[in-house]
Amino acid sequence: MLASDAVAIPVIAVVSLAVTLAPGWPSATLASLVAGIALLVTLPIMWGMGLHRSVVRFMGLDLFVNAFRIAALSAAVLTLVSIVLPTLELPLRTILVIWAGVLIWIAGSRMMSRLLLRGSSRRGDRVIVYGAGESGVRLTTSLAGSSEYVPVCFVDDNDGLWGSVFNGLEVHSPRSLPELVSDLAVSRVLLALPSASRRRRRDILLKLESLPVHVQTVPDIGDLVTGRARVDSIQEVDVEDLLGRDSVPPVPGLLDACVFDKSVLVTGAGGSIGSELCRQIARLKPRSLVLLEMSEIALYNIEKELRRLKETESLDFDLVPLLGSAHHKPRVRNLLGSYSVNTVYHAAAYKHVPIVEHNVLEGIHNNVFGTLHAAEAAMEAGVETFVLISTDKAVNPTNTMGATKRFAELVLQALQERSESTTFCMVRFGNVLASSGSVVPLFREQIRQGGPVTVTHPEIIRYFMTIPEAAQLVIQAGSMGQGGDVFVLDMGKPVLIRDLAYRMVNLMGFTVRDEDNPDGDIEIQYTGLRPAEKLFEELLIGNEVVGTEHQRIMRAAEDYLPWSELEPRIRGLWDASKQTDCETARQILLHTVDEYQPTNGIEDLVWQRRQALASAKPGATVTELSKRRTS
Repeated sequence: MLASDAVAIPVIAVVSLAVTLAPGWPSATLASLVAGIALLVTLPIMWGMGLHRSVVRFMGLDLFVNAFRIAALSAAVLTLVSIVLPTLELPLRTILVIWAGVLIWIAGSRMMSRLLLRGSSRRGDRVIVYGAGESGVRLTTSLAGSSEYVPVCFVDDNDGLWGSVFNGLEVHSPRSLPELVSDLAVSRVLLALPSASRRRRRDILLKLESLPVHVQTVPDIGDLVTGRARVDSIQEVDVEDLLGRDSVPPVPGLLDACVFDKSVLVTGAGGSIGSELCRQIARLKPRSLVLLEMSEIALYNIEKELRRLKETESLDFDLVPLLGSAHHKPRVRNLLGSYSVNTVYHAAAYKHVPIVEHNVLEGIHNNVFGTLHAAEAAMEAGVETFVLISTDKAVNPTNTMGATKRFAELVLQALQERSESTTFCMVRFGNVLASSGSVVPLFREQIRQGGPVTVTHPEIIRYFMTIPEAAQLVIQAGSMGQGGDVFVLDMGKPVLIRDLAYRMVNLMGFTVRDEDNPDGDIEIQYTGLRPAEKLFEELLIGNEVVGTEHQRIMRAAEDYLPWSELEPRIRGLWDASKQTDCETARQILLHTVDEYQPTNGIEDLVWQRRQALASAKPGATVTELSKRRTS
C-alpha cells in the first residue's frame, strides 16, 4: 500500500496540473515541484492516521471517513504551501482536483483490493439469506468477512423489495428459490426472520424442505433483545419452527402469584424442567430461591448460571444451592423450615421410560416415595403450595414410569384430604422439546454422524411443547390450584415422529435414503417399540375437563383414592421395594392405578438376574448362589 501510494500521489498531482492549467502539459520543473510537495505532504498524513497499518480485507465504512479527512488535510496543507511559495501559485481549482483525486484513490484502491482479496480467499458455502429486513442486512454485513459463508442474494416474501439491492445483493422472490439454488450453486439458506411467528417460519420451512440445501437460522428476537445471542449467531433450525406451534402466552397475574416476594423451592433443580423453572422464577423476583439437586455437577452448573443471571440482570434474591434427595424427608423438612419456603415445585423424578423399566424399584422409590416424602415434609412445614410436575405417560400407562407418576398424582390427591394449609396440585403435559433424552437432540446427532436416524415405529406420534412453555405452565398452575387439581395444556395436534425425522434430515441439507431414493444420504431405520412404549400418548383420564383463567390450560376432574385406602398400598409398595420383590410391586401398581396395562414382563435387570441365579440350581436360595458365585 505504501509503495502504490508513493507512485499514485505524484501522478495524481501532475494529472491535476495538466487538467486545470493552460492546454498542454506543465513544465517539468513545475510538475516535479508539485508532485514532490504532494508526496511529502500526503504520505506522512496517511501514515500518521494509521491508513497503512489497517488490514485491507476488514476495512469498513471508516475507510471513507479517513479518506475524506486525509484528502482534506492534504489540500489544506497544499494551499498553505502555495501561499508561502510565490513561485508555486497553485490555483484553487488545481488543489480541488488534487483533493478529489487523492480521495478517489485512497477509497477506491482499497475497496478494490478488499473485494479482490475477499473474492480470492473465500471458499465457504454459498448461501441465500431469507429475509431482506434489518436482521438480514446486518447478517450479510457480519458475514462479509467470513471464510465460512458467502452470501449471494436475498429472498423475501415482500414483493415491494424484489429487485432491490442491499449490500450489493439483489432481493428475489421465494418462487425463484429452485433456480437460484441451482444457478448460484447454493448449499445453505439462512433464515433472518427473528420476529416471525412459529407458524410463518414453518410455512417457509415447508417451501425449503424439498431443496438440496442446509437450512439454518439466526436467533429468536427474544434472545437478541436479552443479549443471549447476536444477529450473526447462526444455528440449526429450532424444532419449534419445524412443528409450527406458537408458544402459549403466560398470564402475568398467574405467573408471579406463587413466586413474587416468596421463598421458593425447586426439587430436581438441575434437570431440564427444573433448571428452566429456576431461570423463570429468578426473573419473577422471589425473596429466595432454594435449589435441591442430587447431582453435584448439575447443581454446580445451575448455580453458576443463576449467579451470572443475577449479576447481568441485576436481580435481587437469595440463592440457596443444596445437595440432597427429595425422598430424604428429614432433610427436606429441615430446609423447608429453615428457609420458610412458601412454594414447592417438585420436578425431581426419573422420566426415561426404558431406563425406569430396567430399574423398576428405583423408579418407584424416586417417583412415588420421593413425591410422598417431599409432600409430607411440605405439610409439616406449613408450605402454602406444592406443585408436582407430571406427564402424559401417567394417563392409561403401559410402563412403570407412567404408572409411578400416576401413583404420585394419587398420593397428592389423597394427601389433600389431610392437609389444612398446603394446596397440592399437579401439571400434566407431553414431551418437552430438546430436553435430556428427547428425540430431537438424538436425531440431530445421528444426522451429523451420517445416520441412520432411528425411529421406533412408523406410526408413533407424540405431543410436544417447549421447555419454557412447560415451566410457565407449572408456575401458573400453582396459582390456580384449589387442592388436588390436575392441570393439562391444550397442546394442539400431535406430531408423527417419522415426519419430524424426515424434515430434520432435509433441512440439514441431506436427503433420505429409502426405496424411492436408494442414493440418498441418511437412512431412517425403524427399530420397533421399546419395552412398555406406547404408539400414542393421552393427556386425560376420561373426558371431564373445565376451563381455567388461562385459555390454553384446562382442569381435569379425575377419580382418586382416599388416604385410608391408599396408605396400606403405599406400605405394601415400601415393603416390596425393600425386599426387591418386583412381582408384588407390580401387583400393587396394577391394583392402585386402574388404567395401568403393562405390555411387557418385568424388565428390572437386578430382579431378572436374581431369578436367573435362583433357577440355575433348584433348591438353592438366591443368597446362597450369590455367595457361591462370589467365592
